[in-house]
Amino acid sequence: MASAHTALPRQSKINLRARSPWAQLFMRLVRNVPAFIGLLFVLAFFLVAIFANVLSPYSYDKQDLDNVEKPPSALHLAGTDTLGRDMLSRLIYGTRSSAFVVLLVTAVNLLLGVPLGAIAGYFGGAVDNFIMRVADILFAFPGLLFTFLIAATVRPAILDWARANGLGDLARTGYLDYAVVILALGLIGWAGLARFVRAQVLAVKEREYVVSARSTGVPTSKVILRHILPNALAPIIVMLSMGMGFIALSEGYLSFLGIGLQPPNPSWGNIMAENAGRYWRRYPEMLWLVFIPGLLFTIIVLAFSFLGDGLNEALNPEID
Repeated sequence: MASAHTALPRQSKINLRARSPWAQLFMRLVRNVPAFIGLLFVLAFFLVAIFANVLSPYSYDKQDLDNVEKPPSALHLAGTDTLGRDMLSRLIYGTRSSAFVVLLVTAVNLLLGVPLGAIAGYFGGAVDNFIMRVADILFAFPGLLFTFLIAATVRPAILDWARANGLGDLARTGYLDYAVVILALGLIGWAGLARFVRAQVLAVKEREYVVSARSTGVPTSKVILRHILPNALAPIIVMLSMGMGFIALSEGYLSFLGIGLQPPNPSWGNIMAENAGRYWRRYPEMLWLVFIPGLLFTIIVLAFSFLGDGLNEALNPEID
């Protein structure tokens, strides 16, 4: 009987280790309280973005001129702006804009940064020098200022091109504003990811299983895709997760300065810009219209940062 009782803890530990990798990852995140809270906020961020049209009480551009610059009420839970637009609806749709930009910029970074970094790290030589020198040129400028420069110069060119080719209606819809923001952030963000992937590839490519695969004639593309990148996937996921919050913040900077998403397209950044100067002098008590988007930026950046830290711990095989 004693031997049966002593075997139970060991058996439960074996069952815990026998769980799927996804279950183990989730359990590690749950044990890390800040990471779990960050995960909840990130999930809420994307769920609000997906169901914005369901959660929003009004359309983001609907004007109610009988209720202009009103404080929170039963009719407008977050008040209204100078055009009578419901602020809660604009904040909810601003979440969708932010999530859309975050996902597409991350996709651009993946499509450029991962292949270029893997190629540079695997082949080395002139290819490595060329890719890394291009990345160094991008790193030579302050990242945010360089993003501002690209957005400010590219946006007028794209809009002029659209109008000259009979696409004026497309320019007025605001979709080109999203293209400008994604292009500006994507052209800058890939360099850091490429350098990081290159370092991971350099650390992996001389290991025995990679050398064995090359010696047996496995094509280079399969060596990179099946043997090198999967072993560098965990730190890449962590880096992308931590970077998503700063992509959302950068989009807010661009929109706040008027070179990102333009009204009436909702963005937390242009909501702050519309209300900051107007209420600072006339209605100081209405500055909550500025503080709420700022609070949302703070929450989402911290949420992605906490989640990235938690993933770094959960995906680290050296941590039991």
